[in-house]
Amino acid sequence: MYAGRFCLRRFPLKLGTSRCYATLVKDKAYINGAWMDSDDRKTFKVKNPANGQELGEVPDMGANDAERAIEYAYDAFQSWKETTAKYRGKILRKWFDLVNQHEDELAKILTAENGKTLAEAKGEVGYGASFLEWYSEEAKRNYGDVVPSPSRTKRMLFIRQPIGVAAMITPTAIRIVFNSSFFDKLLTKLVLFVVGFQWNFPSAMITRKVGAALAAGCSAVVKPGEDTPLSALALAELAEQAGVPPGVINIVTCDRQNAPAVGKVFCESPLVHAISFTGSTETGKKLLEMSASTVKKASMELGGNAPFIAFDSADVDAAVGGLMGSKFRGSGQTCICSNRIFVQSGIYDQFCEKLSKAVGKLVVGDGMNAGTSMGPLINERAVQKVEKHIQDAVSHGGEILTGGKRHSLGGSFFEPTVISNVPTNAAVCSEETFGPLAPVIKFNSEDEVIALANSTRVGLAGYIYSGDTSQVWRVAERLEVGMVGINETAISADCIAFGGVKESGLGREGSKYGLEEYSEIKYLCFGV
Repeated sequence: MYAGRFCLRRFPLKLGTSRCYATLVKDKAYINGAWMDSDDRKTFKVKNPANGQELGEVPDMGANDAERAIEYAYDAFQSWKETTAKYRGKILRKWFDLVNQHEDELAKILTAENGKTLAEAKGEVGYGASFLEWYSEEAKRNYGDVVPSPSRTKRMLFIRQPIGVAAMITPTAIRIVFNSSFFDKLLTKLVLFVVGFQWNFPSAMITRKVGAALAAGCSAVVKPGEDTPLSALALAELAEQAGVPPGVINIVTCDRQNAPAVGKVFCESPLVHAISFTGSTETGKKLLEMSASTVKKASMELGGNAPFIAFDSADVDAAVGGLMGSKFRGSGQTCICSNRIFVQSGIYDQFCEKLSKAVGKLVVGDGMNAGTSMGPLINERAVQKVEKHIQDAVSHGGEILTGGKRHSLGGSFFEPTVISNVPTNAAVCSEETFGPLAPVIKFNSEDEVIALANSTRVGLAGYIYSGDTSQVWRVAERLEVGMVGINETAISADCIAFGGVKESGLGREGSKYGLEEYSEIKYLCFGV
């Protein structure tokens, strides 16, 4: 079995000031309990978005590699499904303990390949670990039901069984999986707009999906984002140490060019029975079409465009503080970050002034440096999308209060930006920015802002700040989103059902409902 190397030649990543060997940094894919190259021995480079430095190379796997990983996962499923929930829970708990023990190293790997601050990376590692703990306990609670029989001679009950091999994929397959003229027309837009959330939370997204799948008794094949594969491989190493059997977890790494072929295999393989995808709505729709040929169960966490609503009765300081945490976390590259900021006219000027001052205090820089509060965007395409939205908002009458351009640090660093007087016909109101841009939109009435908030075809998360209890209930129930934060923006946790409505997806991740995505109900009827 290959032990991944860490050295200045192959992996110039510096974990703090140490140049010693790092046990969790791998340069091979993980299939059937072994560290493997691709069939053709091709690799792709992983770079630090803060400085462009090459961190290393990992296998650029293709369709044959993906098929082999699925076959191994299918074989492993035959024995893994027969294990007890208690046994699976113990392994998940050990994995949780190991992740916590290696928090510092995992966080440094994450910051190096993703760019977020080290403090945020540590927070993500802990958040990701929490799903392993949650599902280590929830595995034993995947209950069925006993149904009162209408007949004295029959007994009826439901049991839950694992669905099979679960494939977890990202939207990097979009460019050439689909060759329709419709998709070609969207290509320019999608290159800038489509986001793959396993790169913005490369640790937590793996554990939230894989933890639930393993707890239910499924095996998993994961294609991590090409920008952030090292975090996934590090987690696989710890899973192996925790006792996860060969083939139960498989990590197929590939670059953007091979991702379409890998995604196609995942969608069309008859050995895969569940697809879990986090990414854009357009890509999710296409994956659903491709998966229909084998009628797979689909869990889709798709695009968002979260409304943030501050009413006149809100505590302005609390609302600004909540928005700062929501909007600029991860440089604005989160699926539930506030994207459309609606502020009622009575507090609008005060809100804009306080928000601009708070944003002006953010320190942009390398996430490894102490004192940095916001790192770079993931790549040049992300920067171009932010620039596009700023230019559009200004052309429609928006006023830049702070920021508005690329940072003097260069690369993919961007100034955190606030724009006031943004009209509702600006692109940012209908498209997810996924960057450090806060467009502030004035509204007058409750009915008006609800109509504006619900005007998109997506509905993942929304936020309300108000001192009026009756208003909070009314607005929360009328918002067309799957999750609502009320005088609070830190809404994520292992115990909550994460997901959206309308075109923001299907199913839920986390909570007790997360197990349902990886299990099926079987009805048993006994004659007595």
